[in-house]
Formats: sequence, C-alpha cells, structure tokens
Amino acid sequence: MARISGIDLPRRKHIAYALPYIYGIGRFTALEICAKAGVPEDKRVEDLTDAEVKALRDTIEAGYKVEGDARREVQQAIKRLMD
Repeated sequence: MARISGIDLPRRKHIAYALPYIYGIGRFTALEICAKAGVPEDKRVEDLTDAEVKALRDTIEAGYKVEGDARREVQQAIKRLMD
C-alpha cells in the first residue's frame, strides 16, 4: 500500500486517479506529478515499486503544498477575507 503525505492511496485505482485523494492535488496536478516522477499514469497503486513511490513522494514534497500546508493556507485566506 502506498502512503504519501500521510494518506493511504486506494490500491486498485490508477495512480492518476488515486493522487487526488491527497488534499491539494487535483486531476491535472496528478498527471503533472506522474510526468515529473516518471511514473506511467495508467499504473495501479498496488503495482508501484518502492522506487516509484519514493519518486512520487519526493516530487510532491519538492514542489506542491498538500494536506496540512494547503489546508492552513486556505483557512488563513478565509479568515483574512472575513476580517
């Protein structure tokens, strides 16, 4: 099972459809991440090797705000606009 950014990705889905389960990643961003990491987008999560999971994890950590950081940024923007 692949665990990226604290989220367990669904095992039977293609990686391009599983990555949007992570907050801050949409369909287009998932395709970008797959291309940058060199992972075929039609590969299923359960078929990923450890090296591919590490490449995905490194790509996400290097260039994208996800989960806690993204949630915090959205909450701060909402609070700023309310004030």
